Amino acid sequence: MLGTLADWLAGGCLVAGALLSLAAGIGVLRFPGTLDRMHAATKPQVLGVLLLLLGLALRLRTPADLGMLTLVGIFQLATAPVAAQMIGRAAYRAGKADPALLEADELAER
Repeated sequence: MLGTLADWLAGGCLVAGALLSLAAGIGVLRFPGTLDRMHAATKPQVLGVLLLLLGLALRLRTPADLGMLTLVGIFQLATAPVAAQMIGRAAYRAGKADPALLEADELAER
């Protein structure tokens, strides 16, 4: 009974994670600006990957697999925001970011 419930939850997490990752991919292709694409490449994609990892953890349930999935999740959370920061900064310096869309321009003084 408990295994069946975990399998259903795992299936739901896998489908939700796949849909969020698909939405991130579509956003990267369709959004017009660099900052919009950067947002689409990081926020829904990271949540999608974490949901996929949760679904796999609920389905596999072995200690070795859980440890590996935890490491993948930690590295995903550690690298995606840093990559988005670097992409945004490079786009700003290259003049690809529209200054009119920025609420606060903290790099203008430099």
